[in-house]
Amino acid sequence: MYKTITSLQNPLIKQIVLLQEKSRERRKINLFVIEGHREISLALKGGYQLKTLLFCSKIISEEEIFTLQKSVNSESEFIEINSEIYEKLAYRGSTEGVLAIVHSKTLELANLQLSTDKPLLLIAEAPEKPGNIGALLRTADAANVDAVIIANPKTDLYNPNIIRSSVGCLFTNKIATGSTSEIIAFLKANKVNIYCAALQASVPYHTCNFKESTAIVVGTEATGLSSAWLENSTQNIIIPMEGEIDSMNVSVAAGILIFEAKRQRIAP
Repeated sequence: MYKTITSLQNPLIKQIVLLQEKSRERRKINLFVIEGHREISLALKGGYQLKTLLFCSKIISEEEIFTLQKSVNSESEFIEINSEIYEKLAYRGSTEGVLAIVHSKTLELANLQLSTDKPLLLIAEAPEKPGNIGALLRTADAANVDAVIIANPKTDLYNPNIIRSSVGCLFTNKIATGSTSEIIAFLKANKVNIYCAALQASVPYHTCNFKESTAIVVGTEATGLSSAWLENSTQNIIIPMEGEIDSMNVSVAAGILIFEAKRQRIAP
């Protein structure tokens, strides 16, 4: 038999709401919330430790719960909740019937280990919008880049909106965060070429050689990259544009640049 919770006033339910809404709470107790069977499965695959799983038996089947139980360690607690509580907690409404409280990982740059001598890295400086961050992570996952590094993050990466917009790719990518100066020092120490998406002193992106150790660096649409990146760039690159504007969505631009690098690396 599973433990059951039937009251919205239960302390655990109140804590989950806080974890969903407050980055300060997530940082304080090093926990965050995941919604959805696929996202939870990807987190487990990515080595995250599940503390508590809450499920609504009117939505999710016993077989699915049993499958999840086999995937977690024996210390993970499974709790049944009613429809009222699930609808209170779930962003997507009555879809998959399952949420989890998960232990955070440290995402410090010092812990990032590159597994190849010619890595392909995606670096984003100060992205703010969860939708853009999620799209960047989906692009990185699709291209199987060696790591995603967020410089000067403005948003807690365990924000539910980022998890949701990344459809769980937050857990499938190797991710690190750090200041711009720390990341530049890391790239230089590892002899990684720095290609900055910028308008100034740029060459068309497809004319560069991305077959060696490469970091593709993108900034925000509003302000672009900080001067530190431009001063330390191996080469600034630009996507030639034929319309009336001179910028595009950061995740779209990153996709174009990353997949050009992938194309070069698989070309004969």
